[in-house]
Amino acid sequence: MLYLHDVWVNWFEGEENGYNVCYFHEWRREDAIELLDQVPLLYITDELYNYIENDMHDLPKAMLDTIYKRAYMRKGQDRSVLDYACVVTNGNDILAMDTIGYQIPIRKSRLIPRQEQLVYDMIQNTKPQSFQYDDRNYEKEYHILSMKPELIFGLTRKERQLKQLLMMGLDQLRTTNNPKELRYWLTEWDPKTYPFNRFMDENKVWDELYKGVQQGWSAAHEELCLKLIKGQPFLEKMWEIENGQEQNASK
Repeated sequence: MLYLHDVWVNWFEGEENGYNVCYFHEWRREDAIELLDQVPLLYITDELYNYIENDMHDLPKAMLDTIYKRAYMRKGQDRSVLDYACVVTNGNDILAMDTIGYQIPIRKSRLIPRQEQLVYDMIQNTKPQSFQYDDRNYEKEYHILSMKPELIFGLTRKERQLKQLLMMGLDQLRTTNNPKELRYWLTEWDPKTYPFNRFMDENKVWDELYKGVQQGWSAAHEELCLKLIKGQPFLEKMWEIENGQEQNASK
């Protein structure tokens, strides 16, 4: 088995989509960077890599058995074993993951560039391992709170987080499904619709609003997001945290 040593990780917990597991150039000083003293390296198939990177389903039992208690974390002088942690690669991309004792990849991280290059060097003359798992025919499901990658790619870390926040606000709006509120927010987003959106039913209004905001990110998106979450303490706190981190990162 291949092993990496002294691996710096920046865990993103509970992220089912790989686009939210930030690459090194988007790491922040506020992030809690940890050190893996030793971690197994698995060269796996594209299908399994995508399954791990972009979802949170049970990992193959044979894979879990292979990595069981073979990874160690170091904090100062303390060295502790991790039940199921490893670095996986498909030869094109790399991901560290830790199940924190479960059978799903709860925590995910990218590596620093120097260690990424080491991974590619280590697998150069090897072939990918094939692990059988139950969900081999699964299809990734996307929805308003788990957007398709093409709606996210090209955005900065801050923009991705704020767009996620906007979608949370819109999801609440859709759940309430109040026609007057929907028309109001469609007008806020696109004032040109005001003369005729009052003649639309709530489904059509929602479709116009969601179709309009789901592409890209702009000052108009940010303004709508801030207005939409006003008065919702949890969402407002997320806004403040994200904007505060961005300001700190730029200092």
